[in-house]
Amino acid sequence: MTGPTLVFLHALGASAGEWKQVLDHLPNQACVALDLPGFGAAAKAGHCDVEVMADWLADEIRSRALISCVLVGHSMGGKIVTLVAARAAAGEIGLSGVLGVVLVAASPPSPEPMDEERRNQMIDWFANGQIAGVDAATFVDASTATTLAKPLRDTAIDDVRRSSREAWLGWLERGSREDWSAEAGRIAIPALILAGAEDGDLGEDAQRRLNLPHYITADMQVVRGAAHLIPYEQPQALAALINGHATNVALAALPAHFATLLASDRVSHRTRATLLDRMRAPASGSVWTTEEQATVAALVAQILPDCDGEAVLADRILAGIADGAGDGWRFATLPPDREAWRRGLATLTKAAGGFAALHPDAQTRLLERVNGGEVGSTGDITQLSPEQMVLWFEDVRAETVRVWMSLPATMAAIGYDGFAVGGDGRRKQGYIRTGADDPEAWQQARERLS
Repeated sequence: MTGPTLVFLHALGASAGEWKQVLDHLPNQACVALDLPGFGAAAKAGHCDVEVMADWLADEIRSRALISCVLVGHSMGGKIVTLVAARAAAGEIGLSGVLGVVLVAASPPSPEPMDEERRNQMIDWFANGQIAGVDAATFVDASTATTLAKPLRDTAIDDVRRSSREAWLGWLERGSREDWSAEAGRIAIPALILAGAEDGDLGEDAQRRLNLPHYITADMQVVRGAAHLIPYEQPQALAALINGHATNVALAALPAHFATLLASDRVSHRTRATLLDRMRAPASGSVWTTEEQATVAALVAQILPDCDGEAVLADRILAGIADGAGDGWRFATLPPDREAWRRGLATLTKAAGGFAALHPDAQTRLLERVNGGEVGSTGDITQLSPEQMVLWFEDVRAETVRVWMSLPATMAAIGYDGFAVGGDGRRKQGYIRTGADDPEAWQQARERLS
């Protein structure tokens, strides 16, 4: 297993260098800070529109073979990061390693809110081909809560001055105005969305309205003592926030060989998107109570004592029961799944006085009684009868194992690769070697168990 690589995209008029102080506070992280076309060391590349920049970032991820990464986008870079994250979540080849997103005072997929008078002023700064030093300084100073220390301010001003005129105008006149909301949609990749406390156009309100709705799972935080140039203003605080998010999403990282296979053209877009979705926590808004969720987590721990992450697995199981996905069948003597689970959980709670609070040994003994037909009520319509409880507990065990086996992490652990025999081409790739102990070159090596 490897930790995720952090991939940084800068703001309008900046470069990869804006991240230097942040990177200094991330000494143990693998980091890649990129110059967007038209800026920094890539200024001579001229203007690339939003779609081309998204293609460019996707190609950078593929060319570097990043099997686990977190995309960090500041301002203009945030719009590009969101569009690539949407493509990753949709199953695009080579992007399955995108585990998380950090948006720093980010431009949204929709048109960026900006005062038109200020936009026109910024456009006029490049009327003669290059921005003047005084205008570059005005741009930098207007983007900070307090004036930067001289070395940092000089660096930021120099970056603005070496920006390509075509790229600067291309963003202000077109890119920032483009609406990619439909293409972004709702993204299952977890995001950390940050706003400077004193940012104007792209502050907390704009982030909540324009970026937060695009992410199913997102944490919104405000960085104090900063306006728009957070990487310069609060690098240590920003680094800590990025590191915390990267640590959280790293739990979803897959072994290198499995991650590479999942990202390959042997896997169809739909299959890849489905498997990636199973790596993310289910959307919030559950119909289940806190006690019901805790009870199912305790049941999972009893059924799969070594699986780890029982609470997340329980949430995924309950989400499937709530939306009716299920496994396509039920015992005839049980009510529909959601009702059966409600009543089954209520029966356990009644019998135990709170199942989740019991010692694990006491939970085991109670479940043995359930399995023996000794727990239940025939006179209470909110509970299941003893006979129904036997069948319901059998269904709970089957559903728990079914959902657990469907997770990419479980497939990786047991060496399952049957998902990688299709792809999107007309001719499905399938297996060539079908004999026992005769794996093909693309299959992951299996450890023999003694």
